[in-house]
Amino acid sequence: MATEEMQKVRFELVPDWEKCPHGAEYEHLDVADVACDSRDRVYLHTRRGDRVMVYDEDGNFIKKWGDGVFSMAHGIAIHEDIVYCTDNADSVIRVFDLDGNFQWMLGEPKQVSDTGYGAGDGRKPEIHHNEFVELAAGPFNGCCNVAIARNGDIFVADGYGNARIHHFDKDRTLINSWGEVGTGPGQFHLPHGIALDNDENVIVCDRENDRIQIFDRAGNLLHIWTDILRPTDVTVGKDGLIYVSELWRPLEPGQGSFVHGYAEHDLPGRLTVFHPDGTIAARWGADSENRAAPGNFIAPHGLAVDSKGILYVAEVCCTFGGLLGRMRMEDCLNHQIQKFRRVG
Repeated sequence: MATEEMQKVRFELVPDWEKCPHGAEYEHLDVADVACDSRDRVYLHTRRGDRVMVYDEDGNFIKKWGDGVFSMAHGIAIHEDIVYCTDNADSVIRVFDLDGNFQWMLGEPKQVSDTGYGAGDGRKPEIHHNEFVELAAGPFNGCCNVAIARNGDIFVADGYGNARIHHFDKDRTLINSWGEVGTGPGQFHLPHGIALDNDENVIVCDRENDRIQIFDRAGNLLHIWTDILRPTDVTVGKDGLIYVSELWRPLEPGQGSFVHGYAEHDLPGRLTVFHPDGTIAARWGADSENRAAPGNFIAPHGLAVDSKGILYVAEVCCTFGGLLGRMRMEDCLNHQIQKFRRVG
């Protein structure tokens, strides 16, 4: 177990980080995910303005690319300065170089596997629309995020319309898939975020089951962590710390947990940092009254940690908060991306 001294990890907000240029061609309402390259430049996969925007460490704009390419920006990962962008509406992963030149793609746009999923067919969910996934199937149906192993293997969390993790080799050949619909060990309701720890075990955000599940690379279940609220993304620092973003669960129909049902009170978004053994190193946010305050969270959705241990938290706050009428849009506009520096 971690000692009390090991538990003391603190972060402070670096305010007003993103210096987004003016003009409609740069505007976005959400940052779905964030990643850092080998030079610690920061790549934002933006939404409602679906593109990739690149900044330096101080938040100064460098360039943008990808306009007109994405249907729904969702995940972004960078491995050996190759950029993997997940589009959950098109059910594909598009791969680019750092300048936005297209390299290759996993999946075919709009060609989804047959899982019985029909979230847009007019039915109202009892718990969450992921309940309309009837069975797990092959790649892809609403894929969410990717993680890249040191040898170039690709692991995909295929979650909105599926309930599986897919493992491809570096040549993009499918090696294995695992997972089924449900709440039991190794089952999923919306596998959303994915990362590899420093031992290359596969960490999966089982979002609507309110838990983290950890597997070996062959898909064998190793651990389940349950002190989690609706995990959306996970990333791992060089020191082994595991960062998890946790989404706001409002008191509304269609926003329940498959494990815990509907909460008795509002459950605001937060950020948790774990030691590799699952003990908590830091946790902050979780403020229903002041969720829009700098340093708190509205709808945290994506994470990145650079080589210096700087943390970036991306939020889909304008959609999840403003456009859905849960809070005033003006309170969401400065919350799309936040930067935190480790102190102490």
